[in-house]
Amino acid sequence: MSETIVGIIANPASGKDIRRLTGHATTVDNQAKVAIVRRALVGLVAVGVDRALIMPDSYSLGERALQGLGAGQAMPRAELLDMEVDNTSADSERAAALMRQAGAGCLIVLGGDGTTRAASKGAGEMPLLPVSTGTNNVLPTFVEGTVAGMVAGAVASGAIPLGRAASRHKWLAVAVNGAPRDRALVDVAVLAGRFVGSRAIWDAADLRQVIVTRADPATIGISAIAALLRPISPSEPLGLALAISPDGGWRVRAAIGPGLFAEVAIAESRELTIGESIAVAEERPLMLALDGEREIVLYPGDDATITLRADGPWIVNPSEAMREIVARQLLVIRQD
Repeated sequence: MSETIVGIIANPASGKDIRRLTGHATTVDNQAKVAIVRRALVGLVAVGVDRALIMPDSYSLGERALQGLGAGQAMPRAELLDMEVDNTSADSERAAALMRQAGAGCLIVLGGDGTTRAASKGAGEMPLLPVSTGTNNVLPTFVEGTVAGMVAGAVASGAIPLGRAASRHKWLAVAVNGAPRDRALVDVAVLAGRFVGSRAIWDAADLRQVIVTRADPATIGISAIAALLRPISPSEPLGLALAISPDGGWRVRAAIGPGLFAEVAIAESRELTIGESIAVAEERPLMLALDGEREIVLYPGDDATITLRADGPWIVNPSEAMREIVARQLLVIRQD
């Protein structure tokens, strides 16, 4: 019988951007992340996981998590990946790819939307369980680390069917000059200018377009702008594209960050169907922010399109997964 493996990625930089200063965002410090990883390991062993692979990082979150567990604490065989780190989002992408290649059946991701996006690029078909420790969190949820471990373990082992615990997420494929360039899972924001600056978006003045896969009025961030006009659930086969202009006929007051509101004027709003593409505005230079972080600069002569797709990563729903665990009595000990 093959061993059950679960990966854990804890991003030490998540939740530490400029929005802590501009909008009074909650900070999940690194000690809290260490504690979440420890609890996840305890949850993994409760459902019989054999092995855990942890991404190394410059703050030694994984090492500290392993060192803090008591000598008699039951836990899976845990090890740090043998990989170089450069303290960028590429670490999460590389780590996810290595975990997938090692046979991991599920990946716990501690971070925000940006961390989840980066991990998805290396994860392939491996399901992701995003745990919220970032600033803007649409995909990640505030799930207790112990529960995250139990859920990820049950998914990885196949004890609960993937289709009952997770669903495919929509995504936005970004192409520049006809070639695939990158992806976003929640939103693409098109901004005037070419300066990366803090990477995070905390000022809506430069917005030109917003394209989203989902829009929930109960969340914050760029997708919240779209949600005030047309809420879109993760399961709907639709996206939404907004043209932003000072002369726009709609004005919304959106929470674009924690404790941070912006009044945004919208000139056009239209639904996108699966497979449909939209051209990026012709103004140059422009910056494309993917899931809240500035990533791509468009210069004069560059053409860019954004396409809505339905075959994104598997995202685990912790509540649905726990219901399946209960229904299948995976944690019931029978006394025969």
